[in-house]
Amino acid sequence: MGNLAKAWIQLHPNDNCIVALRSLQTGETVENSVNSTLVRQPIDAGHKMAIQSIQRGESILKYGWPIGVATEPIAAGTHIHDHNLKCEHRMDYEGLASMTPEPPQPLVGKTFEGYVRPNGKVGTRNYIGIISTVNCSASVSRYIANHFTPELLSQYPNVDGVVAFKHDSGCGLAYEGIKHRTLSRVLGGIAKHPNIAAYLLIGLGCEQNTLGHLMKAQRLVSLRMPGQSTAATMDIPILSMQDIGGTAKTVAKGVELVQELLPIVNSYRRTTVPASELILATKCGGSDGYSGITANPALGIASDLLIAAGGTSILGETTELYGAEQLFTKRAANEAVSRKLLTKMEWWIDYTKHYHEEFDNNPSLGNKAGGLTTIIEKSLGAAAKGGSTALQDVYEYGEIVDRKGLVIVDSPGFDPVCVTGMVASGANVVVFTTGRGSCFGCKPVPSIKVATNSALYRRMPDDMDLNMGTVLEDESLQDAGERLFNEILATASGKKTKSELLGYGDDEFCPWPIGPTL
Repeated sequence: MGNLAKAWIQLHPNDNCIVALRSLQTGETVENSVNSTLVRQPIDAGHKMAIQSIQRGESILKYGWPIGVATEPIAAGTHIHDHNLKCEHRMDYEGLASMTPEPPQPLVGKTFEGYVRPNGKVGTRNYIGIISTVNCSASVSRYIANHFTPELLSQYPNVDGVVAFKHDSGCGLAYEGIKHRTLSRVLGGIAKHPNIAAYLLIGLGCEQNTLGHLMKAQRLVSLRMPGQSTAATMDIPILSMQDIGGTAKTVAKGVELVQELLPIVNSYRRTTVPASELILATKCGGSDGYSGITANPALGIASDLLIAAGGTSILGETTELYGAEQLFTKRAANEAVSRKLLTKMEWWIDYTKHYHEEFDNNPSLGNKAGGLTTIIEKSLGAAAKGGSTALQDVYEYGEIVDRKGLVIVDSPGFDPVCVTGMVASGANVVVFTTGRGSCFGCKPVPSIKVATNSALYRRMPDDMDLNMGTVLEDESLQDAGERLFNEILATASGKKTKSELLGYGDDEFCPWPIGPTL
């Protein structure tokens, strides 16, 4: 292993490349226990340099795994990137559930301050939701939410806000088709989310995703109210614009209903609850060459700690597990879970082929500028967020997670779409690592932003909550992971994230628009 003073890092003894921790200049020397390599051309920070001669067709090894093959001979001391490296991967169907780890040693006594709901679920925030069934009612939903300004809400100090969950779908889709079912799951997941204390449903009246269908399909029967009686309920407020008489009347009625809900929602109080009530969504976006070295492994350690405390950790971004899926199929709880993941990967391969796309198109221009070349390289770094525990299950996008431990929620890599799915599945805290500088925020769930490098943390202090660039300086990964775990508990207890302070989250609700628009 290198360090910041040496300006490079070799992530595994078998690797035939190193990663620059700062810009390397022509004429410098990289020395490890095996050989000494002269830098033959400038290498940007986060990028890869060969430390031995590599022949055309030979594998490039990083993290001890092949990340692709050389498309031309690569001399020691030269840059490895998309000009001389291509993706080449075949999924591994062997050894399923052959390396299932033992459960971690229980971590007892970890707690946070949360909102206990009448159904026993625990929220980390206390919102009222305005849920639109269709894009046609999106503006009305927004008008209602916007009525409740910070000044008005100051009378209700325990209410985090009134948020409109608006989207661009709900009609022009096949009834009960994949797009309809997916949207219904997501909207139902938001309605049942423990961070949503109460909600309104608003539709136009003639959409495919009708109010009646949503309520029946997602079993939205009534709102449970706080108080002594667990049986205390009220009818779900539903508004159909066409039935009520149009925009203005619907907005007025919606404002009236929310006004009635505010004192009820404000009556919730935080109480001490075990950390086992946390469901963590893990995400990386705007990744760079440091993501798989600092922030993602630290998040993996925090994930392991939460699972040891009895909680749940979600991996999303199925497209960014391609090339690293064997790390999870081999450590799955059983073969059935392994096959569920492989089936999802096969679906994605067919799906992308249908649209004449390739998995290796996933690394963005920003990823590549940060030093990542192939989807396999990106996936191996992204997989580090999953820690070291057994994979317990694989869920559909927006499907409610009902297992403890490490799980996968099928989702694309695109940040808002991925996080929306994990939140709809029940995540009540998000940790988002970034190397290039993502400014993502989420409602109704706090999103902790973690910088992979100190330069980013210094450059964007108003957006980054934590710095994991310290791992390249003087902090161990274990200490960094424990620091992140403590930040998760503090945030779950009410500490505001940077994105919350900036007001992010009203435009980041983005259900996966899977399937055709008709």
